[in-house]
Amino acid sequence: MSHVESSSSLSGDEAGMEEGGLPSGAGIALLAIGLLSALVNLLYLTGSLFMLEVYDRVLPSHSVPTLLGLATIALALYAFQGLFDVLRNRLLVRVGATVERSLGRRTYEAVVQAPLTTARQGDGLQPLRDLDQVRAFLSSPGPAALFDLPWIPLYLLLCFAFHAWIGAAVLGGALLLVVITLMADLLTRRPSRAAAAAASQRNALAEAGRRNAEVLRAMGMAARTGDAWDEASERHLVAQRRASDVSGGLGAMTKVARLTLQSLVLGIGAYLVIAGEATGGIMIASSVLVGRALAPVELAVAHWKGLVAARQGWTRLKAFLSLFPRRAVGVALPPPRESVRVEALTAAAPGADRPLVRDVTLALRAGEGLGIIGASGSGKSSLVRALVGVWRPLHGCIRLDGATLDRWAPEALGRHVGYLPQDVELFAGTVAQNIARFDPGASSEDIIAAARQAGAHDLVCSLPEGYDTPIGEGGAALSGGQRQRVALARAVYGNPFLVVLDEPNSNLDAEGEDALTRAIRGVRSRGGIVVVVAHRPSGLVGVDHVLLMAEGRAQAFGPKEQVLSALKRPPARAPSGQPRLPRVRAGELASVGERPVPLRVVADADATQGEEAKA
Repeated sequence: MSHVESSSSLSGDEAGMEEGGLPSGAGIALLAIGLLSALVNLLYLTGSLFMLEVYDRVLPSHSVPTLLGLATIALALYAFQGLFDVLRNRLLVRVGATVERSLGRRTYEAVVQAPLTTARQGDGLQPLRDLDQVRAFLSSPGPAALFDLPWIPLYLLLCFAFHAWIGAAVLGGALLLVVITLMADLLTRRPSRAAAAAASQRNALAEAGRRNAEVLRAMGMAARTGDAWDEASERHLVAQRRASDVSGGLGAMTKVARLTLQSLVLGIGAYLVIAGEATGGIMIASSVLVGRALAPVELAVAHWKGLVAARQGWTRLKAFLSLFPRRAVGVALPPPRESVRVEALTAAAPGADRPLVRDVTLALRAGEGLGIIGASGSGKSSLVRALVGVWRPLHGCIRLDGATLDRWAPEALGRHVGYLPQDVELFAGTVAQNIARFDPGASSEDIIAAARQAGAHDLVCSLPEGYDTPIGEGGAALSGGQRQRVALARAVYGNPFLVVLDEPNSNLDAEGEDALTRAIRGVRSRGGIVVVVAHRPSGLVGVDHVLLMAEGRAQAFGPKEQVLSALKRPPARAPSGQPRLPRVRAGELASVGERPVPLRVVADADATQGEEAKA
């Protein structure tokens, strides 16, 4: 094991990214793009100067050699202009790709972490779409137009050099187009923001419908959820239409203004030629120059909707990533081998303030197993989510061998923790990949050992392609019990020190429950710690400690036989006539509070002892 490791789940690929800005490599590329833009804009003068020379020198002198020389020079300059333009466009595409490579992994990992720290909004994928929007804009002609805008004053100076009237006309037209550009910015902000929000809501509804397709079909709910999707889609379309109407309308105004200004300058030039204050070459060259001077504004207005969307997306993305800052590299801790301690733990769901677990304290040593029991909503699943580091404590802490969970890098902690959640989720891939947690270096021996430990080896071998069987998205190719047993094998893969199982027998038959009990005892026999959330008595057979939860608080904790025996005693009567948990001597049981005991738990206690007698 290395001596140091990162204490954050965010990858180091974005090490070159400047805080709050583009990657440092992209900054050099943007400087190169600025230099190429300068060369391109200087070469754009080729057409105007060529016409000026042709009308003022070649035609009066009837010199064919002069014409051929000017044409040769113009062709060479046009070739360089085309080359520089191609290079600029390629650099812009690569800047967009660089931004995605630098931020893509970090954005993905932040998206994955977000449900664990904040309340869910939409489908949760908006940051990835924002990154795509930024990359798409950087790869479009829009940024090139923005790089061309600072060169408009150069064209204005040349127009004034031709004649003051021509310069004044072009200056007035440029100011008009600047006003149109500012209007485009102001009028597209709100519709673009509304369109993004509506699109996120629409995608969330579609994802929820896809995920619950069986329920929608079986209970005839598809039409009603479709109505909700139609409403979100209509809001998205209306916002998109408003943004497109504004952008398209102002774009048309810009084009008309440019053409009108070109004709106006041509007319002014003709008048000046008639008055003897300008030549025919100046008249033609100034008209062409006006078109070139105002082209960047027209192009910028045409892409302004994309610019606004990319700018808003970049702002949202920076704000989102700021919630998941990179953390300093710390000393790598040794693998835990001794204990798990929960100290005055209070925890709440991500983004919520109301605690679901309150002031829970317990300690387990290597080789021990804990069964957590209690009524639905008593805080059992919330407690184990905090125990594996999924939920962050509001108060108190959880320690592995004395070190709090936040002292471990998530990747390092994950090697020592096995977790089977209440809602089993598998990933698209093979059975072997899911058992091995998609570790590319996993050996066949380790995968098979985990499957045997979970009692799933024979089950996997019975599948069409054995361990190489594709299971589809979410494990759709497997039954509920098969998914649960594969997920159990994933939880014990690599012999983690702490194995947490949340209702692991909810979909298991008798054979599966026997395999589960053997797996729990196997973890304990090798010196690991097992925590099991159980509603069925068979889930407690392999543990030696029990924790009773009620209303988010620990009501009783201690050796299993003592806790279950205490629960079986006739309850004492409180003055109000309500049953209470009987007090137990301090040496026998750690009792916290005196709250009503669910009758179902008492019944399950009898059943549990019966299961153990059979075992």
